[in-house]
Amino acid sequence: MENAKASKLERPVPAVAAVVGGLRLHEFSSRIYRNTRMLRVWLPPDYDMPENAARHYPVFYLNDGQNLFDPATAFAGVDWQVDETADRLIREGRIDPLIIVGIDNAQGDRIKEFLPYRSFSPPVLRPQGKRYPDFLMNEVMPFVYERYRIARGPENTGLGGSSLGALISLYTALDRPGIFGRLLLESPSLFVSSRRILKYSRYFRQWPERIVIGVGTREAGREDKDRQVVEDVRELQHILQHAGLGDDRLRVRIDVGAAHNEAEWGKRFPEALSFLFAK
Repeated sequence: MENAKASKLERPVPAVAAVVGGLRLHEFSSRIYRNTRMLRVWLPPDYDMPENAARHYPVFYLNDGQNLFDPATAFAGVDWQVDETADRLIREGRIDPLIIVGIDNAQGDRIKEFLPYRSFSPPVLRPQGKRYPDFLMNEVMPFVYERYRIARGPENTGLGGSSLGALISLYTALDRPGIFGRLLLESPSLFVSSRRILKYSRYFRQWPERIVIGVGTREAGREDKDRQVVEDVRELQHILQHAGLGDDRLRVRIDVGAAHNEAEWGKRFPEALSFLFAK
C-alpha cells in the first residue's frame, strides 16, 4: 500500500546517465515541511540478485542529495562521486555492501531547513532545523525501510552532510542519541548562532561509534575566517576526544589549501566511507 506521507516514483536511472550502479529516484512529499523533494537511493552491486533476497544492508543517509551522484544535478556541475567510490570500495572488499540515501535539499528553503537556531549570519529568524530530526526519523527513514532491505541498529545507520548539511547532521545526532552510529561532517558550519552547537556538544556523551570530520584551510577565502573555521573544527575534535573518542572512533582531516566545495568533499569521501563502514 502506498505510504500516505509520500508519493512514490521509482525510476532506475538510465544506463546512459553518469551514475555507476543502481540509482532509484523517489518523489517524496513531507507533511512536516509541506514540500516535495527527491530521494536518491543508491543500491550496492548484486542487491537484486536472488541469492541476496534475504540480505539486509547498512544505510548511509546524506544531505544535499543532488550533489552526490550525478554532475547533471550537482551544484556547479561537480558531484561527490559517491556512486563510483562506494562501488569501488565494495568491489575491493574494503567495506561491506551498503545502501546510500541522498536526501535532496529544499532548494530555496535549504538554509531554513538546515538551521536549528536563529541566525544573523546567514540571516534566518524563523529556522526550521529543529523539525529536521522528525522529518528524517518519522518520514524519510520509514519510507526507506518500507521499500528496501535495511539492517537495523546504530552500527548499521549513518548520517552526514557538508556545510549546513553537516551542521544539521550534528544537531540530529545530538537530538536523537543512539540512532546513528556513523557520522560524517564535511566543512561543518559550526559558527552559526555564536557557535551554539559547540556549546551543546560539550555536555553530550552518547556520541556515535565512529565520526569523520573534514575541513580545508581555505574554506572562507579570507585569512581570519579561514583560521576560525579550522579552530572551530579543532574545538569539536577536542570535545570529542575529551568525551573518550580515540583514533579508533574519530578521524579529523584538515586539508591545506582545500576550499569549500563539492570537489573537495568528494576527494575526502573515499577515506571517510572506508573508516565509517570499514569491515
